Amino acid sequence: MAQYQHLPIYKVTYELLSLVTKRTKEFPRDFKFSLGDKIRNECIDLVIFIYKANSTKDKVEHLNKILEGVQVIELMLRLSKDLNLLSVKAFSEIIVLTDSISRQAQG
Repeated sequence: MAQYQHLPIYKVTYELLSLVTKRTKEFPRDFKFSLGDKIRNECIDLVIFIYKANSTKDKVEHLNKILEGVQVIELMLRLSKDLNLLSVKAFSEIIVLTDSISRQAQG
């Protein structure tokens, strides 16, 4: 079993967490501690699910949770963009990462 830190999906998810943390830090105070925290927490959960999927034989349950988490993150990011909390450029950078995570989890 490979260490989870060396998995491509882990690296992309960690990059997502880092980018989301930077971008949500710029949210207005009204949204930083509500929507921003929820997005960051979902990204942290993704990292945890990757660890769990890597450390168990039955990966399907955890991979499904990863896919579900990605959809939740994308929904909250779309809302953030629609509320002009995220620029289109920042939104597109993050969506590229979530798309990569989805493809890797399904593969």
